[in-house]
Amino acid sequence: MNRFPIDYIEPVFRPPSEGRSLILQVTNGCSYNQCTFCDMYTAAQKKFRPKAEADILAEIDAVAGLAVRKVFLADGDAMVLSVHRLTTILQAIKDRMPQVERVSAYCLPSNIKNKSVAELATLRELGLGMVYVGCESGDDEVLGYINKGETFASSRAALVKLKQAGIQSSVMILNGMGGRRFSQQHAINSARLMNATQPEYLSTLVVSFPLGEERVQAGFNGQFEPLDQMSLFHEIRTLLQHLELDNTVFRSDHASNYLVLKGTLGADKQAMLEKVDLAINQPGRIPLRPEWMRGL
Repeated sequence: MNRFPIDYIEPVFRPPSEGRSLILQVTNGCSYNQCTFCDMYTAAQKKFRPKAEADILAEIDAVAGLAVRKVFLADGDAMVLSVHRLTTILQAIKDRMPQVERVSAYCLPSNIKNKSVAELATLRELGLGMVYVGCESGDDEVLGYINKGETFASSRAALVKLKQAGIQSSVMILNGMGGRRFSQQHAINSARLMNATQPEYLSTLVVSFPLGEERVQAGFNGQFEPLDQMSLFHEIRTLLQHLELDNTVFRSDHASNYLVLKGTLGADKQAMLEKVDLAINQPGRIPLRPEWMRGL
């Protein structure tokens, strides 16, 4: 039996929309890895380190003949790599896999801070078409409690810079991340951040803690109270109500979500609000994802 020619240090994560993409693991783990809500890269084998450039190039050579149209650069924030390293990787993909139409990666806002618009534009010309940005919240208090290492201002600056460079952003906001106490301001200020930056894609995921709430509770000084299902619906309604987007594809269809919403904002804003209202006011009238089907 032939072995797949890419070495992965598992677990490896990718966005749902990258399900048909070739995953090229150019780093291992997350360079920051201090967010209290995230256990994705806490296993011992996931300690952050970039993969050796020679190994990456050899793996690109090994898969060059595959019928691949999209490539996803893993791990948690591949955009932390230097412009020089990213340029080398993207150029190799472009040269050896000319059939690839788009390369994408996870990205922290801080990954963009020391990259100029011109440098990012060069990466776009080499095929980097989209980055998935985990903003999580637009509220500075919530961001502080979860030790995100970002602020409203730093997230806005990164998203604006990406747009100026022509790289699409797919932003993730965590439904329920503020708990009961900060739910309203979390939703409203997250909407403010999106309105200020107009990302091409926006998705919401329901926050969950499969390894327990200990780290999150510590960040909130023991005062974090998770939202129940109905409170999550009220929060997503507040977010939608305050969003003023011109042409953003919106999705809340991740496996963590109870209520699936899909549309383009602002064209479909009213229809989505009506769907949320139905879930709130007439429980049972609209299908929800059962607990046993929900995932990370």
